[in-house]
Amino acid sequence: MPTYTAPIKDTQFILHDVLQVSTQSIDGYADLEPEFTAAILEAAGALASDVVAPLNLPGDREGCRLENGVVHTPKGFKEAFDQIREGGWPGLDLPEEFGGQGMPYLVGTAVGEIFSGANQAFTMYQGLTHGAASAILAHGSEAQKQTYLPKMVSCEWTGTMNLTEPHCGTDLGLMRTKAEPQDDGSYKVTGQKIFISAGDHDMSQNVIHLVLAKIPGGPDGIKGVSLFIVPKFVVNEDGSLGERNAVSVGALEEKMGIHGNSTCVMNYDGATGFLIGEMHKGMRAMFVMMNEARLGVGMQGLAQAEAAYQNAVIYAKDRLQGRAVTGAQNPAGPADPLIVHPDIRRSLMEQKSFIEGARAFLLWGASLIDASHRAGDADAEGLVSLMTPVIKGFLTDKGFEACVLAQQIYGGHGYIEEWGMSQFVRDARIAQIYEGANGVQALDLVGRKLAQSGGKYVMAYFEMVKTFCKDHGDAEMADFVTPLKAASKDLQAAGMFFMQNGMKNPDAALAGSYDFMHLFGYVSLGLMWAKMAKAAQEALAVGTQDKTFYETKLATARFYMARQLPMTATLLKRIESGADPVMALDADAF
Repeated sequence: MPTYTAPIKDTQFILHDVLQVSTQSIDGYADLEPEFTAAILEAAGALASDVVAPLNLPGDREGCRLENGVVHTPKGFKEAFDQIREGGWPGLDLPEEFGGQGMPYLVGTAVGEIFSGANQAFTMYQGLTHGAASAILAHGSEAQKQTYLPKMVSCEWTGTMNLTEPHCGTDLGLMRTKAEPQDDGSYKVTGQKIFISAGDHDMSQNVIHLVLAKIPGGPDGIKGVSLFIVPKFVVNEDGSLGERNAVSVGALEEKMGIHGNSTCVMNYDGATGFLIGEMHKGMRAMFVMMNEARLGVGMQGLAQAEAAYQNAVIYAKDRLQGRAVTGAQNPAGPADPLIVHPDIRRSLMEQKSFIEGARAFLLWGASLIDASHRAGDADAEGLVSLMTPVIKGFLTDKGFEACVLAQQIYGGHGYIEEWGMSQFVRDARIAQIYEGANGVQALDLVGRKLAQSGGKYVMAYFEMVKTFCKDHGDAEMADFVTPLKAASKDLQAAGMFFMQNGMKNPDAALAGSYDFMHLFGYVSLGLMWAKMAKAAQEALAVGTQDKTFYETKLATARFYMARQLPMTATLLKRIESGADPVMALDADAF
């Protein structure tokens, strides 16, 4: 059975050596001293390794089941969920006013990676609840906050988001679910939603659904969509649970992965719902949850890659196969371990350099959210808005690739369910699809985010990279700064191509949008690796008891710069080929 160990040391390095969180002027960051964050991460890591991770493989095999309208989660899930709840983990970064611990979003993100790496399907139950609570916190009335948030923050009640319908996914303007207004101010919600993660289960007393629906007589398309709170059990005025609402599970989806999560078809048959936020402004409220979810899904790509990589390293060191071409490394044994072979090293280095760069990128993004919410930094808000599709799209694409690389190291055993590696691949695959498929993320990046505020934030990003390179132009940093400069120029050239060609031929921009998202991702991880290299050099210069750790960082950074970052040149060439190669065939020719 696969094992999992929380990446505490690497997370601490990013928080304190790279981001230097306790020195930032963001509310709550002064408390984030190394001893404090270590205690949190170690406690989360112990729970993840001892309780949550052992349920991953059996949960995948057993899956959820629907019996007589009741959804049952795999054996052990409820008991583990009780431990998560009792430890206060779901409300780690939610307001103290509603029972949370009020810590920065950054801390919640670091802990979220640990639990997701241990068991993605299980962790989704609390993750979706966090997102639903955030939407109510941002757009709910005071009465709604008081009614729902205390129980959701504690995960006594869980939450969902209901967008997709059988005939519409991304194009939500086509939805048919309707909400009829009632004399008491409530609504009767009728329709069907599909692909609803954690739609129903046996681990909480109530499930609070956030449902997108149209109020009759409203504007056509997406402008006529409103958001409603539709609880599984209607909540009485005194906070107790009342009658069962007219919402039911029509079926459980049979999926490629995340079998331990109850992905439901939800039927609303005149269910009592309550408008949240403004009428016909449902997407504004739902985007609070969706944007948080997109960062969380990017984190899932990283987390699955980390878990798969850990097990691939163990296997590569233990499995004896062949002899090193330079001479036997294990002369007393019948063969050398896999890890002596250059191609295995190449694979592991690709995984390692992605994972550690992605972790820095994700945590930097989380710090931008804190700067926005806790320090009122509008520029940080704009920058993280720009980066959200990159974090979601690039980290999930490359995270899936890393899981496949890890599986490949096992050879045939990686394809056999007994070893558990296929689960990482299957579970990671969904992250490229849900919360906005990655092609949509690329379109959002190129079609909307680049031009946001007149291109202010993408220009700020370029300036940030330029300033870092200028400030660290010494010979010691040349191995990292020179490749970063070249990659950044490729990114700027791609942006210039869109500006020059996009208006007269929009297909020219959109045909290259996916490549641009990846180009942006490679540069962003390059920036993170340059920052990590600088932090490692500084630690070695002042003296450290862990010289090997920092030297390993520098070696991994050099690998990324030499073997991964040059991909930007290829991606630029693809972008500059324009729309013609992509759009050349008539539809009938396919």
